[in-house]
Amino acid sequence: MSWKIVFSLVFFIVVVTLLVVYWFIPFDTTEFIISSGSQDNKFYNLSSESIQFYPNMRFTESGISYRIENCPLNKREHMVNAFQAIESLSLLKFYPVNLNEEIYVTCDSKTRIEGGLFIAGEGGPINITKSGEFNVIHNGKVLLLRDSNCENPNVGIHELLHVLGFDHVDNKSSIMYPVSNCDQEIDQSIIDILNSLYSIRSYPDLEYENVSAVMHGKYLNTNFTVKNNGLKDSGNFKIVIYADSKIVKEMDIDSLKIGNGRIISLTNVWVAKFNTNSIRFEIFYGGSELKKENNIAILQIK
Repeated sequence: MSWKIVFSLVFFIVVVTLLVVYWFIPFDTTEFIISSGSQDNKFYNLSSESIQFYPNMRFTESGISYRIENCPLNKREHMVNAFQAIESLSLLKFYPVNLNEEIYVTCDSKTRIEGGLFIAGEGGPINITKSGEFNVIHNGKVLLLRDSNCENPNVGIHELLHVLGFDHVDNKSSIMYPVSNCDQEIDQSIIDILNSLYSIRSYPDLEYENVSAVMHGKYLNTNFTVKNNGLKDSGNFKIVIYADSKIVKEMDIDSLKIGNGRIISLTNVWVAKFNTNSIRFEIFYGGSELKKENNIAILQIK
């Protein structure tokens, strides 16, 4: 074998070795930081300051089911009239069911006395999920404790509004004043809040949270959370990760319930590019969402 052949062979091995080292062995570390995402995409018609127990409390849909059990005819009629009163002023619709109700109404023949005052009823949400800007009510309960002599179903309305998330107020003329009387009326602010909340369609809202990415040479390590901050369970969806415009990872994700999320950690994802300036995370979901613009998070070099 001539020296030229030996030299060429050695040169080839050195070049291949350098290329392997360059492509597969990480030397440098590149950190990325969020440059655009979904953090500021809020519903500006909603207010965190209201007379609700928690901000933006609502049921998943504007149509809400109920079941009345163990109530005499007069109390049953009283509660049905309360549902109709709220219906007539808002976007809400209430309908009776035999099972799996969202609002359960029951009665007790005993009159309770608390602090020297007759307690006309009790009511409130009993199952709530924090989901983004909303506190989603899944179930509520009304307990009617005594008859009402008022022409209007004020006791039932009062307890129903508790179930819908409204707290007591200090205004004695308001129907949400702690002590009931027949002259009290429903505050316009309550109706405005209900109509504002239930004007928003019941969709899921998939978005990214806590996104981070680091590249060691040509290997990408990333951690992120994908969460459903909407008003409805999502279907299955796909996550695609790009290095600049090149796809480096695709993942199929199972459906997420309201307020639920999934933490995802990926290590040593191969990126076949000489230089990467940005990492883009995108959610592909075939159905409608509250906001589509928060399906993308982009990270740039730190």
